[in-house]
Amino acid sequence: MEVVSLNQISPDQVIIWSWNFITLNVTILYTWLVMAILVGGSILITRNLSSEMNVSRWQHFLEVVISIIRGEISEMTKKGADHYVPLVGTLFLFICVSNVLVIVPGFVAPTSSMTTTAALATCVFIAVPFYGISRNGVLHYVKEYFQPTFIFFPFHVMGELSRTLALTVRLFGNIMSHEKVIGILLAVTPFLFPVVMQILGLLIGVIQAYIFAILSMVYIASALSAEDEVHAEVKKEGSTA
Repeated sequence: MEVVSLNQISPDQVIIWSWNFITLNVTILYTWLVMAILVGGSILITRNLSSEMNVSRWQHFLEVVISIIRGEISEMTKKGADHYVPLVGTLFLFICVSNVLVIVPGFVAPTSSMTTTAALATCVFIAVPFYGISRNGVLHYVKEYFQPTFIFFPFHVMGELSRTLALTVRLFGNIMSHEKVIGILLAVTPFLFPVVMQILGLLIGVIQAYIFAILSMVYIASALSAEDEVHAEVKKEGSTA
């Protein structure tokens, strides 16, 4: 009898519980687990926040993480970084925790499933017009799709869709391939080499979380900068008229 591990099949195919049209698979289970860890950790860390010099180590750690995220966003947007920290910070923390928890035996990273990475990329896809419209309004955001002429409208739409697909496949491919490699090494080599690869995989997981968050912010910042240029041109035309 051949034993099939979770590394050999998609976590979406491992059904834990099913009733009628409601299905609970491994991806959903571990996604909820990661969300519970993030929410529970946030509550525990922030319940005794202090503005004094002597703060807890966890508060200090959280402040460092937020400061780094805010600093990276500020370099791209130049202003209003706090407006984007909740989305970009949440994406980074969710992906990072999901990837780091693979050191726990039996845990399967939700980011190794295409459905999870597609959902995360969809959040970015929705966030780009949301932030663009909230800054300059619907008219200026839509007008940017017709720049420099209306012929470029389908190309702008294709660009938005291709960026979403790129985010989905990039994260899924890197995390899934790492788990496959570890599974193969455990089967054909001694324990030492897979342990080294697992440690390297943790580093790669954190880097992938950073790259996903940065690319998300790049897409948002590029849309905002393009709309600002359109907005400036409209003002210039109005003033000259």
